Amino acid sequence: MNGDKIVNPLRKPAVTQAPLHELVRERWSPRSFAADPVSTADLRTILEAGRWAASTNNSQPWRWIVATKDDPDLYAKALACFAPKNQRWAVTAPALLFSVARMTFEANGKPNAYAWHDCGQALAQMMLQANALGLVVHVAGGIEPDKVRETFATPAGYEVVCGIAIGRQADPDALPEELPAREREARTRKPLEQLAMGRGLGAAGDVFA
Repeated sequence: MNGDKIVNPLRKPAVTQAPLHELVRERWSPRSFAADPVSTADLRTILEAGRWAASTNNSQPWRWIVATKDDPDLYAKALACFAPKNQRWAVTAPALLFSVARMTFEANGKPNAYAWHDCGQALAQMMLQANALGLVVHVAGGIEPDKVRETFATPAGYEVVCGIAIGRQADPDALPEELPAREREARTRKPLEQLAMGRGLGAAGDVFA
């Protein structure tokens, strides 16, 4: 697969208020995945992109639990940690991951209030790298963190952040029940003027007015 071009069955490019790179404009979160496996090389590249994310004091709080269909038993355990409604679509993804945050700094053991934020930064880079490889990512908050901790022996001091599905996009009509319609819903965002402000949160629009 030539990673230079994004090829998806259903494109939903963002309608932007300023020019964006193609990888940012085209990124969205499909739920329908093809059966094609994610190669070990591509998976390593995606994780490497996360490894090089910025973090507070270079603390690198992110950890990833990784399961692919190459190991059916491990994959089944990972799938069971998704909420039942999310298992309906996650089961089609060839790779399932969990993002886990170390909640203290390794250097001094003090709490790291930015651990989840930094895990999010790493995940954002992973998603863009996946798109560059012609793959897609869907991030799920609908997981069972306690089950993840028990199943994968997550030690104390670490918190389970989210579930992650990675694969190649498939036809939305392969999804069950209401999901094909949800897959085709338009992407929307609040206007930039409501998000960027200069004199406090009550002064929306003053930056770009």
